[in-house]
Amino acid sequence: MEIKSVEWKKIEIPLKKPFKIALGTINSYEGVILKICTNEFCGYGEASPSRRITGETVGSVISSFELFKKILIGKDALEAGAIMNSLNRALVGNSSAKAAVDFALYDLLGKKASLPLVNILGKEKKKIETSLTVTIGSVEDSVKNALKLVEQGAKVLKVKIGLNPQEDIERIKKIRENVDVRIRVDANQGYSLKRAIRVLREIERYEIEFAEQPIPAHQIDELEILRREVEIPIMADESVHTKEDVVRLIGKVDAINIKLMKSGGIREALRMAGIAKAAGMKIMVGCMIETKLGIAAGTHFALSIGADYTDLDGYWDLREQPFDGMEFKDGYNVLSEKPGLGIEGDIF
Repeated sequence: MEIKSVEWKKIEIPLKKPFKIALGTINSYEGVILKICTNEFCGYGEASPSRRITGETVGSVISSFELFKKILIGKDALEAGAIMNSLNRALVGNSSAKAAVDFALYDLLGKKASLPLVNILGKEKKKIETSLTVTIGSVEDSVKNALKLVEQGAKVLKVKIGLNPQEDIERIKKIRENVDVRIRVDANQGYSLKRAIRVLREIERYEIEFAEQPIPAHQIDELEILRREVEIPIMADESVHTKEDVVRLIGKVDAINIKLMKSGGIREALRMAGIAKAAGMKIMVGCMIETKLGIAAGTHFALSIGADYTDLDGYWDLREQPFDGMEFKDGYNVLSEKPGLGIEGDIF
């Protein structure tokens, strides 16, 4: 399984509507698709960079791939662990670029074995509901968005908050009055500790599943205070990128959000999940805005570890779908039975 070629292609896809959260507004998705080929098969990966979260841009991802190509060519694709160790020694950070390589190597492994990746990793669950996201807008628009998503099959809604406390409280109240599904909230670091306590206490009555990253990522000790002061379980997202972060968060939060773009791929994410489970923390597998390629990798991983929750709707608002092989049905992302990631597309 000698690696013979490494290629990549930048993609830019407009969104159906602006994606507004506390960190800012996004109108289109820019990412990079990676293709690693041996004589027998080609494996595919995706990098979804975020300057604010992973510290990357499309340009930095491409620069990373130029360096990684020199390391990858000639290597045995089945020695993925050694390859990823070499990439980590060559370059610090750059987690979404590393995730793309990780996905492509796992895709090759599955194709070599003629098995879906989840069967190789070891399937712990057959399916996990994914939340669909209600972005920040007027309260009226949020209710309309929530109703539309429920009509389209959502069983779980993740409502973005974090900009205007009073409006956020009203948003959750009105959504709860109009829908009878599970609701979780995500402030994307938008509140101070004091405001987070106030808002979460006000919305406790609306049966909130958990609150994701209500305060800034670096405020680890404040997360522990918040957890003590409110009834809603607290989940860390931007505070957790690596296994070392998971260790630091033990006893401070109830759950963590593992995103493969933050962890650098499935290999590191498996280590993070093991630590979290041993510490009694619940796990959600989340995503950035991604195509079905990246979301499929997250879904294979989530099913293999038996994640408690998933938020794998990153492809939902893309105006175009460059890949096939996974579909949303009755609240679940349903994978194909094809080998590897099971995703097909005509990108190159």
